Amino acid sequence: MNWIEASAGVVEALGTPEFAARLVAALRTVAPFEHSVTFAYHEDRRPIALHDEFPAWKRQVMVADYQAGPYLLDPLYLNSMAPVVPRLVRLREVAPDRFYQGEYFRNYYVQTELAEEIGFMVDAGHGVSVVISAMRTSRVFSAREFRELAAVVPFVAAAARRNWEGLVSQFEAQPAPAQEGPRLAALIEAAFQNVGRNLLTPRETEIVEYTLKGYSAEATGQTLGISPGTVRIHKRNIYSKLRIGSQGELFSRFIAALAELD
Repeated sequence: MNWIEASAGVVEALGTPEFAARLVAALRTVAPFEHSVTFAYHEDRRPIALHDEFPAWKRQVMVADYQAGPYLLDPLYLNSMAPVVPRLVRLREVAPDRFYQGEYFRNYYVQTELAEEIGFMVDAGHGVSVVISAMRTSRVFSAREFRELAAVVPFVAAAARRNWEGLVSQFEAQPAPAQEGPRLAALIEAAFQNVGRNLLTPRETEIVEYTLKGYSAEATGQTLGISPGTVRIHKRNIYSKLRIGSQGELFSRFIAALAELD
């Protein structure tokens, strides 16, 4: 089957349960890949899994565990906030500078056993974005393959928007978040609150957030308008308050708290 035949099948499947599978099959006629997962995002509500092809053991990591909270640190999620300009991105190109040395990658993402992940980012309307991920386990997408996949973004975006334009109602049906403001910041504050001890300051909460996302002291300082040395001082104070000694412990405390707070 070629792209023209496959894309015709996508159009025929609009509004049916077969749409996502047909769309992924069409993309494979352009460039092959082993796995795919499609998530819808709306603000910082729990993402909705629209389609995946994983065996049960991998679905636990890639879908269920991800929805529980790690998505808040996912570069694809963080770069998909609606309204989004339809585009194709490589995960490694939108990730923070220390993403692959960070604890999110080392403790969570490494379990995916992927060589590369790329994502089609599209706007489904009403503040909902959809990311269709294509994943390879043994080799990265070549520059030519990436260009050829990027060439079909307009079709993917138009079809996805037409098929999933009512997704916002599914997000509105979710229980309202218990906290006000950005969910990640609220979870960080709740995760590290201890009876009889001071909460982290607003600046320290920001430092924790960027650290968890995989930003270096230099990148964090540039984003927040402070020096890398000041960032490191804040980190030492954070570790002292929380009585921890490493970024790994910081990540572990945060992830453990998700199960209690969600």
